[in-house]
Amino acid sequence: MDYSEKEVMKAFKIYSKLALNGYEQRDEIREYLADDKIRGLVDEFCKEVDSTIFVVGDIIYMIPVNINSPFHITNDNIKRDFLPSKALNMDIYLMYVCIIILFGEFYDGYHSNDPTRDFISTEMWLSSINERMESLKEFDEEKLKNIEKDFEYNWLSILEKWDAMDDLKENAKSQKGNTISRLSFLDKVKKFLKAQELILDIGNEEIEITQKAKVIVKRYYMEYEYNRGILDFMYNLDQRKGDK
Repeated sequence: MDYSEKEVMKAFKIYSKLALNGYEQRDEIREYLADDKIRGLVDEFCKEVDSTIFVVGDIIYMIPVNINSPFHITNDNIKRDFLPSKALNMDIYLMYVCIIILFGEFYDGYHSNDPTRDFISTEMWLSSINERMESLKEFDEEKLKNIEKDFEYNWLSILEKWDAMDDLKENAKSQKGNTISRLSFLDKVKKFLKAQELILDIGNEEIEITQKAKVIVKRYYMEYEYNRGILDFMYNLDQRKGDK
């Protein structure tokens, strides 16, 4: 398809706005929706940097779809902005596992395309993580090491990290700040998710997922290409939990 210089420049300006903030009001870049040729160009620009675009209400988002994208949030950025100063990559992997479990609670075994609940309490989220960690412990060490090769998750270290957290005060209503506890860790995970506009804090220690999160889950999260089978593994943990 041939494009005029004017069309290319319009498309690049739209791409630049999206690349700068990761989103833009649809009224500010209305030509993206109104002009098929410009939209196609913008989509191609995004594809070149391993990103994609989707519309949620009045907002148009641009998000990376794999770690090769220059717009993918780095481990260093996550540690700097959301985790304690001495955090390691293992803290990030544990955070990812907590997020996977959170979304799984909304999507009934990781295989439904639409949410099956409206909200979840932090206490229920914590309980769900604890149950899956206990299911992981049922595997012998050699089996877990083999599983690690398949999913590139160091499950033994993740278990050790979770077990090492002080849970003596888990019954307290609020565990924030620098206390090394499971609840305080989940508070940091929530801050990350809120910063990415993936959850909303609705009070009473309850959270709901946003429309942005629902679109991401539906379009990418459930796809084997992107989750590398990790959701099937977590679903199997659910099955083990249910068989007890």
